[in-house]
Amino acid sequence: MLVPNYYLLQILPMNIPLFKKNVCYHTSIKIANFDINKMILLDFYMKNNKYIYIKIIMSILKIARIGHPILTKKAEKLKNISQNSLKRIIIDMTHTLIDSNGIGLAAPQVYINKRIILFRSDLNNKEKKEIDEKKIQITALINPSYKGIAEEYEDDWEGCLSIPGMIGKVRRFKKITYKGYNLKGKLVQKTVEGIISRIIQHECDHLNGILYISRLSDPKFFGYAEEFKN
Repeated sequence: MLVPNYYLLQILPMNIPLFKKNVCYHTSIKIANFDINKMILLDFYMKNNKYIYIKIIMSILKIARIGHPILTKKAEKLKNISQNSLKRIIIDMTHTLIDSNGIGLAAPQVYINKRIILFRSDLNNKEKKEIDEKKIQITALINPSYKGIAEEYEDDWEGCLSIPGMIGKVRRFKKITYKGYNLKGKLVQKTVEGIISRIIQHECDHLNGILYISRLSDPKFFGYAEEFKN
């Protein structure tokens, strides 16, 4: 899901000053190739008066756009939650979400056919202007699912990082109970409503190959965001 700009990652300079031995210094660089656009953060360590990097801290992943077949596939359930590669995926998805100014992201949106979603859990029901961009909280759920509470629905606007520039009115459950696993393999279960409820429903749709445009409450309320502002 997509919202206006709250937070942007900064690209730090590559000219690294000399520090004491074994002091770690973090910096980021932007690289691009034919298929992937990434911002990569590297760990630098000083050794024998020279700097060497030992690992990639994070990278910003390319987001799949409408038309790519991965967005219409049902994502695979994860069996081994504690694997290190999963941690790497969630770290990269987190930075991708922030860099894209989004409030939710599903693994298929970054070409990973796994049942993983991330969402901004700090939003609650606050007005967007009241959100503290310095205290962004992101929740990751593995193998998530949800159930609507009662038959109470509401229509509201949604956007999607995979359908840039467009918005539409979608009918969703007003209140849901969701569950899923965190990175420690612990089952998380919670009842939520408002924007958090909507984000989770939107992202879980991605895991089932469903885009919000197939759930429009009225086709007349779908189009370019800028046009609706006018």
